[in-house]
Amino acid sequence: MSVRMCRRFLAALLIAVPGALLASCAANKTVVPPGMLEADKYLFERGTALLGKKKWIQSREYFRQIVDNYPQSSHRPDAKLGLGDSYLGEGTAEALVLAQNEFKEFLTFFPTNARADYAQFRMGLSHNRQMPAADRDQTETKQAVIEFAVFLQRYPNSPLLGEVKAKLRESRNRLSESDYKVGFFYWRGRWYPGAIDRFRAVLTNDPEYPNRDAVYFHLADCFVKVGNPAQALPYYDKLIAEFEKSEYLAAAQKTAAAIKAQMASQKK
Repeated sequence: MSVRMCRRFLAALLIAVPGALLASCAANKTVVPPGMLEADKYLFERGTALLGKKKWIQSREYFRQIVDNYPQSSHRPDAKLGLGDSYLGEGTAEALVLAQNEFKEFLTFFPTNARADYAQFRMGLSHNRQMPAADRDQTETKQAVIEFAVFLQRYPNSPLLGEVKAKLRESRNRLSESDYKVGFFYWRGRWYPGAIDRFRAVLTNDPEYPNRDAVYFHLADCFVKVGNPAQALPYYDKLIAEFEKSEYLAAAQKTAAAIKAQMASQKK
């Protein structure tokens, strides 16, 4: 079993721990002062203060008390988010899986809550922070894209919209980079049909990919290599039109000019 699979298994076990057991553990560490009339408010304020100090485990104990022991508390939804934020802040692979669970449960139990947009954003972020390098499996990246896309569909007027769009762009960049690298690997190995399919997929799935100049160039070169310069020309032209600066610009201009000259001579 791989290290990643072991971490997933451990996280799943932690999620499965009964709430009562977690509450009993927290009860030993979070003591409400005697005579406190608004115990849930006290617990929430303490948990929030500790969360602000990045005391992830300590803050979690207070939020867990509210979630498990005060079902009617007005602070319960925010305490649920506090739990998710504590795991997200902790940032380990296991903690990020647990964060996903908390945000998912929030959206299930409180779908109309005023902070549902926040939960959806943090859900996407918990996947975004697990994105691997472009040459690794992109399952988490794909899920981040899905969660951020759900946000845009459900909460188009949210004040978090700018942050979500930025993180969505970051996630899509990683996916496109991954596909480009596979295509480049095929191109370098001279398997041009496979490279063409990958490069085209990048342009179809992510037409705003910032590094598409490299995609244009290598896709065009594939067509040149397979003896179809007419299909290469539009991609050289796109590169030239869309990028004032690119490491591929000079070569694209030179090759495009040569193709056009050849095509003109053939018409005579």
